[in-house]
Amino acid sequence: MTGSLARALRTAWRVPAGRAGALLLAAMAIAAVAGPALVQDPLAIPDLLAGATPPGADHPFGTDENNRDVLARVVHGARISMSVAGLSVLLSLGLGALVGTVSGYRGGWVDAGLMRLVDAALAVPRLFLLLILTVAWDPLPLGALILVLGGTGWFGTSRIVRGEVLRLRHEPFVVASTALGAGPLRVIFRHLVPNVAGPLLVTATLAVGHVILLEAGLSFLGVGVAPPTPSWGGMIQEGRYLAIAAPWITVFPGLAIVATVLAVNLIGEALRAAFDPRSA
Repeated sequence: MTGSLARALRTAWRVPAGRAGALLLAAMAIAAVAGPALVQDPLAIPDLLAGATPPGADHPFGTDENNRDVLARVVHGARISMSVAGLSVLLSLGLGALVGTVSGYRGGWVDAGLMRLVDAALAVPRLFLLLILTVAWDPLPLGALILVLGGTGWFGTSRIVRGEVLRLRHEPFVVASTALGAGPLRVIFRHLVPNVAGPLLVTATLAVGHVILLEAGLSFLGVGVAPPTPSWGGMIQEGRYLAIAAPWITVFPGLAIVATVLAVNLIGEALRAAFDPRSA
């Protein structure tokens, strides 16, 4: 399966859209990691009376209504938004893979009980559930936001993993391994988990873009990342009243959101095509 995964990744890289998405996402990640050391403090207010100033030599992205550098805030916001998205997606993938694998492998009443719980959770809109949790847990620390986003995003993943495990558990190599005395844990981690890595990878890339939009939406509503910590959604929320007089305050964080979501979606679509047997 390792060879199949490597071949799929190479195939996705050869797709122009997938390569463009990977390069764009890499550039955003480098900016998030190295950028904060190269720009000024995003909370610094050199001249409060100056207010919002347009882009120029001193401030390539301009400044906001508090005279804070927009470029510095966008770069620091990349670290916050991408970290929240990445960690919450890892959490949701882990939970979804665990529940889906147990459900598909054990079957019977375990499968029925877990899937009914998943069905009940999927019946509640995720944004509605997030709003209830974030409003009830106010103020919401950054770690708690990651837990909330990750803890509400694994339901669909569990169904995908369950379907793959149900298909794989009757394959000859799994049946043979069980007949030779392999225990459930060995069968799961040696044969089942590696074979669902492809669908999980596709799900992860698409989920990152979705979580970035969710985090931005929550921050825009004032229940996400708490100010003055910069986040892309929070920057748009703070600058919405000056959207006409000083559009650069909202345009640049908006472009950052669009670029990141576009990059992960391009990667996800390229991976989906690479893992699709019909594209071979």
